[in-house]
Amino acid sequence: MNSRRDSTDGPEDVDATFAEIVAGLEREGVGKQAFLDDVDPDEGDEAEPARPVRPEGQPAVATADDDPDAYPDSDDPNDHYVPPDPPPLPALRPGTIAALLLILLGVVLLLFPGLFGLTGAIGTPLALIVMCSGAGWLILRMRNTNPPDSGWDDGAVL
Repeated sequence: MNSRRDSTDGPEDVDATFAEIVAGLEREGVGKQAFLDDVDPDEGDEAEPARPVRPEGQPAVATADDDPDAYPDSDDPNDHYVPPDPPPLPALRPGTIAALLLILLGVVLLLFPGLFGLTGAIGTPLALIVMCSGAGWLILRMRNTNPPDSGWDDGAVL
């Protein structure tokens, strides 16, 4: 029942085909490393490590090891940009606070209807109405205008 054994779509001997592909790549110089011109291969461990050969037409990639002055202001080349602290959140307006309190009241009414002397059958729909009212109030209060600090050309407005 194994169709792989009887298949004629692929090579018969996968290992031989793989070895042939690797040999062809080695003939083309893929994966080999070249020594620098001034390094004698007989020097052994004292020689500078070999640098990989880059294929023709490929851009050279600079590393911090190639250019010690790549980071003149920093001792650590792994130092990254640290963004400034974000501006503080604006103060909540009274209408926003009232809407958030409505949502909180709805949650309390949903979880503990007995605090208000209600049963679950009456408290649950009432709590959902109160929470939806608070959420709707927040949505209706959303600003649809440009911020006050924007200039005459504020770019695309979505």
